[in-house]
Amino acid sequence: MASVHPALVVFVLSSYSLALLPTAGSVSPKVSLALYYEALCPFCSRFIVHSLPKIFADGLISIVDLHLLPFGNAQIGFNSSIACQHGPSECFFNTVEGCAINVWPDVRQHFSFVYCLENLILENKYDDWESCFQRTQLDPKALVDCYNSGRGQEIQLQYAAQTAALHPPHQYVPWMVVNGLPLYDDYDKFEAYVCKAFDGELPNACQGLTVKKPQHMTRNKANAVCVMNDTGISSSAKNN
Repeated sequence: MASVHPALVVFVLSSYSLALLPTAGSVSPKVSLALYYEALCPFCSRFIVHSLPKIFADGLISIVDLHLLPFGNAQIGFNSSIACQHGPSECFFNTVEGCAINVWPDVRQHFSFVYCLENLILENKYDDWESCFQRTQLDPKALVDCYNSGRGQEIQLQYAAQTAALHPPHQYVPWMVVNGLPLYDDYDKFEAYVCKAFDGELPNACQGLTVKKPQHMTRNKANAVCVMNDTGISSSAKNN
């Protein structure tokens, strides 16, 4: 009987072992979670400070690709000027937060800064916003350069284009989208929708979370949102 060359045995066994290993394509993609908001909408601030941090609890962030887009109900005018729903101060803070997201791409870094700023806004301490650099231990130079160079304005125009491209169009803010589908008034239950959308092993954060009618909701109650009126000029929702 003919003998089998040892090298052939090693090759066959190695090939079989490699075939059993998971491939890069077998890894479940993260769920895209996008929040369209504006800095001075009180309902956006409350959501960012009191609800969105749950994304970092019990491993949920491991299955999420979080995108923050601070533009909201602002309008683009002549010569690419921007008019914000809550005035020039909101345009300033939208731009500052957009720069933070741009210069600190790590989600934990830029979210910590946005969280700090929105918390100060909730406390009506707008003038203390620069204290967020020290509180988050982030170097202000990159953000200041982004703002002063005009890069921040360019980022705002990019957010404007992304917001305008939403389908269906956004009706108010906060406007949360999971894998391209809006949550409408159910935005505060974003965790359940993220877990339902993920096709893989779920983290502990998903235990016990369910949704009854995903992606088939309409605005059916006076929820805590900032809306735009029929003329296209932004106005705050009731109780703002």
